[in-house]
Amino acid sequence: MNTSIKLEIFYVFLFVYIITFLTGLPSNILALYTFSLKVRRNPAPIDILLLNLTVSDLIFLIFLPFRMYEATNNMEWKLPYFLCPLSGFIFYSTIYISTFVLTAVSVERYLGVAYPIKYKVNRKPIYAVVASVFFWVVSTAHCSIVYIIHSKTPQNYDSNRSVLLCYENFTEDQLKILLPVRLELCLVLFCIPFLICTFCYINFIRILSNLPNISRRRRLRAIGLALGTLVVFMLCFGPYNVSHVVGFVKGRSPEWRVDALLLSTFNACLDPIIFYFSSSAVQKTFTQCFSRTFTKLRLCSFCNPLCPLSCSTTEDSEGSSNVPQ
Repeated sequence: MNTSIKLEIFYVFLFVYIITFLTGLPSNILALYTFSLKVRRNPAPIDILLLNLTVSDLIFLIFLPFRMYEATNNMEWKLPYFLCPLSGFIFYSTIYISTFVLTAVSVERYLGVAYPIKYKVNRKPIYAVVASVFFWVVSTAHCSIVYIIHSKTPQNYDSNRSVLLCYENFTEDQLKILLPVRLELCLVLFCIPFLICTFCYINFIRILSNLPNISRRRRLRAIGLALGTLVVFMLCFGPYNVSHVVGFVKGRSPEWRVDALLLSTFNACLDPIIFYFSSSAVQKTFTQCFSRTFTKLRLCSFCNPLCPLSCSTTEDSEGSSNVPQ
């Protein structure tokens, strides 16, 4: 590959990482603040689930600067090498925690409209807590494969053994272990949750559309939630998991797998959109925050032209007071 083309790809990676970090970090912090207050006051299953999704996104964003630094060095790993498997473990674990939580949210929404009375009686926060613990344990256990592969070859170099890489260029022994695990990840941690999520949201919208007393605003929120979740699944997680199947069939990682993995980073900045449609409290928090920020920007833009005038007026008054009488 041409060096200039390689550099352009590295810049694309860096650009995506920076955009994800700058948009995802503040919005997820706002969501964390909102859900923490709600869970503390009156915990509901949906709030517990979304709180876990927010925490997962924030952990991902905290480790994202390591990927930024890697991109600035042309994908050469120059940080302490123990951070390589750690960042990979966090990166992949948060992907599948997100798929689990988004699926649980879809099930919660579907049961709420399909069996409203029965679900309201049996809905308890402890179920969401147990489900969340299960999601974290299963996802992190599966993604511990990063450390298993790392133990086979402690340090990973390119084909010329001149550049230290992070979790690339696997040996035959590594691929014999890695490719079947990736296929399992695709089938168990992506395909099954995606099918459940699709079923729940299609029926959720269908039932909600037939309810006579539902308001237009609530119906639009429901459609936005469903579409947003399915877009995250298909756009962020779909290509990356398809690469698992292709890699298993071909017996090696496809070259475009890295590009597919890049799409998954958008999950951290798209999840707040799901929060917005899922919770009126998040809508209120976001609206208040944007309103205050916009008001301050307007005041600053209004006051700046007046600053020189006010300053000169102050200086004149000070100067006149110092003139001897």
